[in-house]
Amino acid sequence: MAGVSAPAAAPAGVAVIAVGSELLTLGRADTNSPHIVAAMQRHGLAVRFTTVVGDDLADLTDAVRHALARADLVVCTGGLGPTDDDRTRDVAAAVLGLPMQEDAGVLAGIRERFGRRGLTMPDINRRQAQVPAGAAVVPNERGTAPGLWIPAGDRAMLLLPGPPREMVPMLEDALSTHVTPRWGGGLIRQRALVVAGRSESWVDERAQPIYAPWRDEPLPIATTILASLGTVELHLSCHGGDAGALTHRLDAAAAALAAALGDDVVNDDGRSLERTVGELLAARGWRVALAESCTGGLVTTRLTDVAGSSAWVDRAVVSYSNAAKVDALGVPDALLATHGAVSEPVATAMAEGVRARAGVDVAVAITGIAGPGGGSEEKPVGLVCFAVTGGRGTVVRTSRFTGDRHVVRSLAATTALDLLRRYVRASDAR
Repeated sequence: MAGVSAPAAAPAGVAVIAVGSELLTLGRADTNSPHIVAAMQRHGLAVRFTTVVGDDLADLTDAVRHALARADLVVCTGGLGPTDDDRTRDVAAAVLGLPMQEDAGVLAGIRERFGRRGLTMPDINRRQAQVPAGAAVVPNERGTAPGLWIPAGDRAMLLLPGPPREMVPMLEDALSTHVTPRWGGGLIRQRALVVAGRSESWVDERAQPIYAPWRDEPLPIATTILASLGTVELHLSCHGGDAGALTHRLDAAAAALAAALGDDVVNDDGRSLERTVGELLAARGWRVALAESCTGGLVTTRLTDVAGSSAWVDRAVVSYSNAAKVDALGVPDALLATHGAVSEPVATAMAEGVRARAGVDVAVAITGIAGPGGGSEEKPVGLVCFAVTGGRGTVVRTSRFTGDRHVVRSLAATTALDLLRRYVRASDAR
C-alpha cells in the first residue's frame, strides 16, 4: 500500500476475566466482558480471550497466571467486595508478589459513603481498602469497591468491580488515565461481510486464497469466519494509526471478497439479513406479505424486529392447518389433496393467495415438516417448500434441512428471507 513501508505494530493484547461463581452456577449472564471488549477495541487494543471463573482461590489464581502469561493487560471484573469469597485483589497481589497495605484515603472514602446514608461502616469493609504496593486506585463514585491499576513490568492488571453501573464509568476512567497513555495511539477498524445460502466450507474455499496473503502485508488484516444457522460472516480487522488508511484498506478487502462470493453476499457492513431485506424493500417502496406454516411466524417476527418495519411489512398469515390454508389464503382443496401441504404448488398458492388479499408488491410463503414427527419416506422431516411471488413472477424452491425442530425452523426462516432478498435484487436487473 502506498506510503506504508513496514508492517504495522501489533495492538496490545488484552485478557478479560469475569469473576464470580454466580456466573457459573446461578445462570447469570456475563454482560461485563462484551462491554470491555468493545471499549478496548475503540481504544486500539485487541482482546485475545475472555474467561469466566468462579470464586475458588486455586481456579482464580490459575486464570490470572494464565492471562498474565499471554496478554499485555489483564482486566478482572468482580470479586472486589468485602466478603471472604471476594478474592480478586488478594490473588492479583499474590501472583504479582506484591504486599498489601491499607490505603487511608480509600478507607476514609468508604466510611464517608456509609456516613452519607446515616450508617456506620462495618469492619468487614476495611478489606476493600487493601491495595497492593505500587497500585493506583481507580475511584468508584457508585459503590464501596475501588478499582485498582497495577503495573507489572511490561504488563499490567486492571481490577474493576462486578456491578455494571459501577464498572462501566470506572473502565472509561481507567482507559483515559492509565491504559491509553501506555498503549494508545493505535486504532482498530473492523468490517463484516454477511453471506447467506452457503456453507462455511464453501465460503472459506473461495475466500481463503484472497485473505491468506493479507496477514503478511504491510498493513495486515486478520480474518475470522463465523458460521450460524443459514449465514456465514467474514470478520475483517485491521490495526494502525491512520483511520483513513484503515478504512481504505478494509474497503478494498471487502470489495475483493464480495467479487469472489457474488450474489451470496448479503452486505459488507455486518447488518442482519432481515434489516438488509427491509432496507431493500423500503428503497423500492415495496411492501411484503407473508404466509407461514412450519415457521409459525418466525420470518415475520424477524422482519418486524427491525425498527421501522411498518414501512415494508403489510401482513402475515400463520396458516398451520390445511383448513387455514384454504380459508385464509384460498388454497384449493384439490391442490392439497393432489400434492399435499408440503409441496411447491401449495407454497405457490399460499404466496399468491396472501399477495392477492394484501395487494402488495411481493409475498413469501413457507410450508414444511419441522419434526420431530410428521415425516414420511416420500416427505421426510426437514423438507420445506418456499415460494416468492411478485411482479416478475413466482420463484419456488424446495430444501431439506437436517437437525432438530429448532434448527429446521430457524434455517427455513433464514432461507425464506434470503430468497426474498434475491428476488428483490433480481427485480432491478429486469
